[in-house]
This record gives sequence, C-alpha cells and structure tokens, in this order.
Amino acid sequence: MAKTELCYYYLFLYLLVAELCLQVIAAGSLVKFLPGFQGPLPFALETGYVGVGDVEDVQLFYYFIKSESNPESDPVLLWITGGPGCSALSGLIYEIGPITFEPVEYNGSFPTMILNPYSWTKAASIIFLDFPVGTGFSYAATPAAQQSSDLKSSDHAYQFLHKWFIHHPEFLRNPLYVAGDSYSGMFVPIITQIIAIKNDMEIKPFINLKGYLLGNPLTFKGEDNYEIPYAHGMGLISDEFYESLKINCKGEYLDINPSNAMCLQDVQTFKELLKGINEPHILEPKCEFVSPKPHLLFGQRRSLDEKFHQLKNPEQLPALKCRNDWYKHSYHWADDGQDRDALNIRKDTVGKWERCASNLKYQKTVMSTIPYHASLSSKGYRSLIYSGDHDKVVSFQSTQAWIKSLNYSIVDDWRTWTVDNQVAGYTRSYSNQMTFATGAGHTAPEYKPRECLAMLTRWISYQPL
Repeated sequence: MAKTELCYYYLFLYLLVAELCLQVIAAGSLVKFLPGFQGPLPFALETGYVGVGDVEDVQLFYYFIKSESNPESDPVLLWITGGPGCSALSGLIYEIGPITFEPVEYNGSFPTMILNPYSWTKAASIIFLDFPVGTGFSYAATPAAQQSSDLKSSDHAYQFLHKWFIHHPEFLRNPLYVAGDSYSGMFVPIITQIIAIKNDMEIKPFINLKGYLLGNPLTFKGEDNYEIPYAHGMGLISDEFYESLKINCKGEYLDINPSNAMCLQDVQTFKELLKGINEPHILEPKCEFVSPKPHLLFGQRRSLDEKFHQLKNPEQLPALKCRNDWYKHSYHWADDGQDRDALNIRKDTVGKWERCASNLKYQKTVMSTIPYHASLSSKGYRSLIYSGDHDKVVSFQSTQAWIKSLNYSIVDDWRTWTVDNQVAGYTRSYSNQMTFATGAGHTAPEYKPRECLAMLTRWISYQPL
C-alpha cells in the first residue's frame, strides 16, 4: 500500500472511531446503581454528554429519566433549572425527580438517597439538562467556549435537543414540552420558539413540540417594581406606608432619582421592614444561605437564587432544623468520586461541583421574553404558567401583569383548583391555550410536591386543573 493511501486509510479509521465515539456519547449510558441508594434504581436513568457549538467545544451534560407510567406515549419534558447556572441535579433531587436525599440534618456522613413519591416522572419522561455551559457537569473544551448569553445558550439547547432526538428516535412521536423555573423564564420561551421555527423550516428530525411550562418565571426587566405592591397585598406593610411609597416614588422603585430623598428614604425603610422575611416563601422563617452567590439579575442588587430556598423548619421536612442542611448533602454527594463514576462524569472536566455556578461567564442580553410568549401563542402552542403566590422573588402580580399584556380573553375565570378536596391554589385559563395557576413558593414542586404532580398530570392530559 502506497504511503498516501496508508495515510488516507488511517485517517478514515480515525474518523470512523471518532464518529462511533460520538454516537456512543450522544446515546448516553444507563445508570443502574447510585451510591447512597440501596439496591438497583427502580426507574430508568441515562446520563451523557452532547457536543454543541460549531466544533462541539461545548459539552452539555444531561440526566434522562424515562416515564414510570407509559414512556412509549407519555410526554417528554426538557427541564432547565434557573440561575442562570443552577444545576439540573438540583431540579432533579429537590424538585421533580424520582430520587432525593433523606431529609435529615447534614452531619458529614455519606448521604442516603430515597425515592420521591411525587416525582414528575410518574407522568412524563424528563431530560434534566446542565445548562448553560459551566453549569453542573457541563463544560467548555476551550476558554472561548466558556462565554455564553441568553440567545447563544438557547441555540445550544436546541442543538442539544436536535442531536439527542437523532439518537433517541423512539421518542420523536412523544409530545415535547420545554420546562423550567426562576431564570428559566428567559430561556424556555426562546428555546421553544427556536424549536417552532426549525419545525416550520422542516428541519429533520421533526420535534413534536406541544408547548412549555414555567414556574415563577423571570420575564422582563422591571419585575422588581412589583415587590412593593406584593408586600402590601400580602400584609407585610401598612396601607399608609404603601400610599407614601406610591406618592413619593410614583410607582418607580428601582431606578430612583438620587434627588428624590423622600422616595429613597421610604425604600430604605421598606428594606428594613422586610429584611427578616424569607423571600422565596414569605411564610417560612429565614435560614443562612449556603450556596455560592450567583449572578445578579440584569446587574441589579439581588439574584433570583441568592435567596433560593433560605428556609427553616419546613413542615415537609420535620427532621430538619434548617432546609439548607438538606442542600448540603448535594455538595458532598456530587463531589464524591464514586458518584461521578456512577454518573459517567468525564475525568478532570469539572472541579468542585456547585448547585448554582458562582463564576459563570454569562451575558444577559434579553430584557423581556414577552414577545416570545406572544409569538408562541399566535402559533397555538400550549403553556402552563404556575406562580407560587408566597414567593416575593418573582411575584404573582408581575406574572399576571405580563400575561394580561398579551390581551387574550379569559375562557375559564378565576377559581380554585383542589387536590384531595383541599384548595391547592387558584387558576385562570385564556384563549391562547395559556393556563395560570397559583400555589406554594418560588420553586413550587419543592414546597407542594403532591399538588404540583397533580397539576402537571391534569394539564398534560388536557384536563382542567
């Protein structure tokens, strides 16, 4: 064989092996056992990486859990935890996944894992995506690939989904919903729109997109202006003080003119009055925050996740003095070598695991996703917007305001929705196939898991809440 032919032969073999490796990676690996859980997992878990970007220099890590009901026909959810930069493992473990840590005080021992009876995998298959790059176990192969933004990362999410379905064609006929909470209010509508556009362009494979779900979603710059009306509506400040704030600040509580001394003084008094209130759930006492401080919303003074879950003595976790003791388990577990081996994490790609990334190289380039909601509504996609009404971080009032701005008529007016003959919250439906529901706190499935599973199951089954 000539030297040139030999070179081509080895090049062909190299490319073939590389392609086979990529196929194996994209297809994922089954995980049958997890350290801390006794016995084999009673649900189907797959983990893996999918390369995105022009040269696949961004490697997005995912956990895929098949529906425990009827995976052949049940919907598939793409779940993105907020932040930006909060790990998919947090959403899986503490919100909607089938497994969690035993809710006991952290004492440094290896965490024990138990089943979550209210997992959303009872009704759907879920892809939990570490997103954007730099989140959880997702990583960049080059320094330049570490840089991301709302639009760039949303395109990465579409690339991920496109490649994932190529290697999981058995789920192409299943209904797909994009879902998330908190800062995902910026991601989810954009990702959903990209999928819709690619489907209109007849890009193969066709993704059976049906709509999206959002919990307490950040949606537009200026939502903090609803913080003071919310506090008044919930009885946290007096009528008289609220009137003073309205008169002196003229409804603008964020970018205050430095010369407006009376408004500045009122806002400072407001902060003092509410500094002992737990923002993600105003009815629960505060607790010391343990996670690294995430990024500020739109460069403002506070973050959606800086106040994420500062809860003490929650009634769902009676064995704990502080809910943060529950979260400490995740740091210990995710940094353990045997756990990373079980999850098939690539060696030396991620250092210390963080529940919410503290050094994400990220630009917030989209100031409002209301136009995306309007566009998706015009195309007939369904949406469920659930709002924890005890959450002061993203208040139900700001969410209702942008929903109202879409100017769709009400088809099922304000009423209760119940679980086991108990009021779980309130709901209203609109002619654009959008359903609004209230109940719980900032990350509703964590506070009211049973009720939120019922909400999901009814909605994806096209039943009224």
